[in-house]
Amino acid sequence: MPGSSRVYQHRDQSTRDFRKHLARTDDALIELFTDLRAFMLELPPDSNELLYHTHALTAVFSVSEKLSDAFCMLPIYTAHVNLGFNKGTLLDDPHALLKGTGNLVRHFRISQASDYRNAKVTALVKAAFDFAANDLDAPRTARAKTISKIK
Repeated sequence: MPGSSRVYQHRDQSTRDFRKHLARTDDALIELFTDLRAFMLELPPDSNELLYHTHALTAVFSVSEKLSDAFCMLPIYTAHVNLGFNKGTLLDDPHALLKGTGNLVRHFRISQASDYRNAKVTALVKAAFDFAANDLDAPRTARAKTISKIK
């Protein structure tokens, strides 16, 4: 996508704490996570990225600067990465990609780039973004920002 690498590099300037925690992870997992993150930043290029470190180091993608308006998340664990959908139970999932038993959140495990770099996942991410954008109570104010919530 034209210009996406420029956006990705610009966003990386504000992720110092996140990268510090990420460096403690296996190199292959870091590479997978980094590519998945780039993929997510390309799809809805004006989404916001919220960075957290709780039970897992997580990049959350939101239509605003609020976690409550998030549509996808990328938690990186010790041995794997998930692609999560904050309102996954409300999305049409014709290929039965999403797993989980909670009230809203659904996810699937990522093992390689082909798990997400495909038309099925692209359509699902775009649908999640559209659902979140249409569900907003107030107009969007923040766009294409990376916001670190890591303390």
